[in-house]
Amino acid sequence: AALGVRPTKQRGQNFVIDANTVRRIVRTAQVHPDDVVVEVGPGLGSLTLALLEVADRVTAVEIDDVLAAALPATITARMPDRADRFALVHSDAMHVTELPGPAPTALVANLPYNVAVPVLLHMLEAFPSIERTLVMVQSEVADRLAAPPGSKVYGVPSVKANWYAEVKRAGAIGRSVFWPAPNVDSGLVSLVRRTEPLKTTASRREVFAVVDAAFAQRRKTLRAALAGWAGSAAAAEAALVAAGVSPQARGESLTVEEFARIAEHKQNQPQEESA
Repeated sequence: AALGVRPTKQRGQNFVIDANTVRRIVRTAQVHPDDVVVEVGPGLGSLTLALLEVADRVTAVEIDDVLAAALPATITARMPDRADRFALVHSDAMHVTELPGPAPTALVANLPYNVAVPVLLHMLEAFPSIERTLVMVQSEVADRLAAPPGSKVYGVPSVKANWYAEVKRAGAIGRSVFWPAPNVDSGLVSLVRRTEPLKTTASRREVFAVVDAAFAQRRKTLRAALAGWAGSAAAAEAALVAAGVSPQARGESLTVEEFARIAEHKQNQPQEESA
């Protein structure tokens, strides 16, 4: 009320207003005293304060002009002895490629529902120093991110998140801890970055192109779904066979490693055809 803030659906704003919940999130995220935490969408600052209680330092990324202007004063008023451990980046998280201070080791956030997956994937790509991530997202999004191959909700977010990390559901969050209360349930998702990157000669961009093509027409067999990506159905079949994947399979049955193998075998197609 003091700030004249009205949460907007456009920005997916639902603020956490329960102290027990934010402390539970920090515990579940396994934040250590030496962690440098980046938080996306701090809002009014409840989770920010809980993170500052435990972490070495916290950098918050906030797009909203009013909230970004108010947050430093909130930190100074509520936790004056930790205020020098806090930094604010007033920006759209999708455009952030660097942060002040030491490299972040953890990402903990109540992500705006409407941009949760793209923001999460962008942060994991832009900041390879992030070892552990815990995000609160819409329950259905949490299910999709953590889904294994073969699951009905396994799709693009599942595969792309798995490129970076081991992903699992880490709990459920009720509606009553938010203001305003959303009309959907929320879930926590834990992502622990792979200690070694996926072993593949294909780039992330090349692998993600296969993933996007496979799920754009998820009811089709991979031979048909990847025809546009490979140049023709025959070229798609050749890449699939070379990768050890059945041309009759569908994208929802493949692991990220299998998508990477398919991407590795595309490069040979144009040369073979011209030869």
